[in-house]
Amino acid sequence: MKEHEPPEHGGRLRQAAARFGIPLARWLDLSTGINPRAWPVPTLPASAWGRLPEAEDGLESEAARYYGAPDPLPLAGSQAAIQALPAMRAPCRVGVPQVGYREHAYAWRRAGHHVIELADSDPGQWLDEGPGRLDCLVVINPNNPTGHCWPVATLLDWHARLAARGGWLIVDEAFMDVTPAGSLTPYAGRPGLILLRSLGKFFGLAGARVGFLFAEPALRATLNAWLGPWTLTGPSRLMARQAFADTAWQRCARASLALDAARLAALLRDHGLAPTGGTALFQWVLSADAERIDAALAQQGVLARRFDRPASLRFGLPGEEQDWQRLSVALASAVHS
Repeated sequence: MKEHEPPEHGGRLRQAAARFGIPLARWLDLSTGINPRAWPVPTLPASAWGRLPEAEDGLESEAARYYGAPDPLPLAGSQAAIQALPAMRAPCRVGVPQVGYREHAYAWRRAGHHVIELADSDPGQWLDEGPGRLDCLVVINPNNPTGHCWPVATLLDWHARLAARGGWLIVDEAFMDVTPAGSLTPYAGRPGLILLRSLGKFFGLAGARVGFLFAEPALRATLNAWLGPWTLTGPSRLMARQAFADTAWQRCARASLALDAARLAALLRDHGLAPTGGTALFQWVLSADAERIDAALAQQGVLARRFDRPASLRFGLPGEEQDWQRLSVALASAVHS
């Protein structure tokens, strides 16, 4: 992929079905890192569909309680903020992860900023005084796809150094829900600290397109005005509010996802694909043979997420027991074929 082309993403099941001639219903999609056992969405009342969304429905207060931070700004997925934030600054120098969610780099470049790719967001000397220092730093924490997670103290140090000269630290915490102790939300609202959260991964509600931004009041207000009214649909607001309130489901999901992540890592090791990193929602495998293995899996209707730089595969979690067994059989064939 060229740096100025839109990034590719996981979940492109129709494209895979057309390429390999396998009907959609026969695929096992492990390409997205989304919880396969989603929060159970109840039947929604007709009023959720028939009225314009209203901000006074309790979503913001439930989100503030869940994240432990005041004044969450609802978004149509954290992707909305990723696209909008570069427009909030004059052209500047922005550090982004060399390996990570590529929409960050793409959005900053498209807006005319000078993007510097860093090894897993480590700014090193780029935060020091000098003409080449960074004005903004993007960190994906935990990183997607490497799974690397930076300590809170390290991130706060980077933030303080950037904020002292009017810079920003932007932390994408889309995969933080299973390990909330690593989040920077207790520090939300500090000048120059911008946090992005997503409902899609942990709750398994990616199709609802719900995300949140935490930032200092002035930037929050500017972004809110820039995005305009009705950033979330009424049904999405209602689902998100109820999901945030379901603390029993959240406790069970965190426990089960941790077990499933360990099971997936063990399964991959058993087939000679020891994970290099991962989170509770995916495992990442460096392999020079990634392209061949990916194609061999796809020929069996199993969709993983392949990366070219570096050559690697990301595997999301299977859901049902039959999916685990299917993955095991597919790996045995793909790795040793």
